[in-house]
Amino acid sequence: MIKNKITLHLKSKIHLVGLFIFIFSLLSAETNLGMEIKKSLISPCCWAGTIYDLDHNPEIEKQIDHLISQGRTKTEILDYFVESYGKRILAIPKAEGFNMMVWVMPILAGIIGITFLFFYLRTPNAKPSAVISTSSEVAFDDEIEKELQKMD
Repeated sequence: MIKNKITLHLKSKIHLVGLFIFIFSLLSAETNLGMEIKKSLISPCCWAGTIYDLDHNPEIEKQIDHLISQGRTKTEILDYFVESYGKRILAIPKAEGFNMMVWVMPILAGIIGITFLFFYLRTPNAKPSAVISTSSEVAFDDEIEKELQKMD
């Protein structure tokens, strides 16, 4: 009987711990969603960094928290801010239209650079031609040679 009470007490503690973990995971999921959205939006007060980085735009942070508490998804919240401020508010532009260049050009430039480097390193270097000494037609050549030998 005492063993059953201990087992029952232990099971209730395990269930309680499980409940706390579940509640904590729900709260942290909301916080992670808020942080993820704040990292995805540029702060419209100065357009110099994300809302998460600058951390001086409490109105938008409250608005994000309010939209999360309404149960909206990340895409719905981002679309809401795009409708309000335009595509400029997105920290990471969507890969469509002209914004596709942001995603394609670095890859294309890397491929071109690697190709150029490959062909540059692959071509053999031209060997310098050997110097052919011929009798010089410089006046006083013999005297210059003697002077140089004296200097050595």
